[in-house]
Amino acid sequence: MYKILKAEELTTNIYLMEVEAGRVAKHCQPGQFVIVRMNEEGERIPLTICDYDREKGTITIVFQIVGASTQMMAGLKAGDSFHDFVGPLGCASEIVKEDPERLKKKRFLFVAGGVGTAPVYPQVKWLHEHGIAADVIMGSKTKELLILEKEMEAVAGNLYVTTDDGSYGRSGMVTQTIKDLVAEGKQYDQCVAIGPMIMMKFVCLLTKELQIPTIVSLNPIMVDGTGMCGACRVTVGGKVKFACVDGPEFDGHQVDFDEAMSRQQIYKTAEGRAFLKAKEGATHHGGCGNCNG
Repeated sequence: MYKILKAEELTTNIYLMEVEAGRVAKHCQPGQFVIVRMNEEGERIPLTICDYDREKGTITIVFQIVGASTQMMAGLKAGDSFHDFVGPLGCASEIVKEDPERLKKKRFLFVAGGVGTAPVYPQVKWLHEHGIAADVIMGSKTKELLILEKEMEAVAGNLYVTTDDGSYGRSGMVTQTIKDLVAEGKQYDQCVAIGPMIMMKFVCLLTKELQIPTIVSLNPIMVDGTGMCGACRVTVGGKVKFACVDGPEFDGHQVDFDEAMSRQQIYKTAEGRAFLKAKEGATHHGGCGNCNG
């Protein structure tokens, strides 16, 4: 059992939990995720690692209520436990694999949309700990839906907050702030965008036009988290990939977002899943490399 040490509601339907998971905390890196189950019969829920403390042996997760399982999860309190807490899974961010001295010569821009702020935070924190400053744009629909603003402000070089309704920070979409920063003379060698699929799509369309290499995290399309179910099948650079085992990070300029978003909608029904399985045949799943599709 994995004890919950802290549980709090960050904002409407978005929750943070700090969980005792020493082995995961010892080995995880920014960009990776865990799979949790509340009980033996519970649904497998993949969640990005928002933060970790190797000394305390804890992992911080942030999740949004999107269905029955996450609704039940929101009811857990400090002192309760998860039956399973499996990880770290997925590939670590490419950033942590590079020489920090080389990274100091690069100019980074992170774009976080909504709950996407959670997986952006550990990457920006890692850079900060290695003496590398990054600009961060945080976007949400309203001020009330912003999360982790103080935490992000503590590790970002410059933090730019935007709200769609103009109720806080800059007014408008994150793409407008990117345009504004570039117009002001800002130059970037790499962008990392994490958030809703539609946000990542339009950020990538813009950064491609601006010739800024961009990495995206396809956490939003994961379901099973092992490559077996086929939910996170995505086309990247004309090749079939699976977000949970090949990613979750990919070259955003190579991702077929329209296909991925359309596929997400179809996959929500049993009839849609059967249709995709018949249509895609052997490429439907098998991303783990150990099953026969």
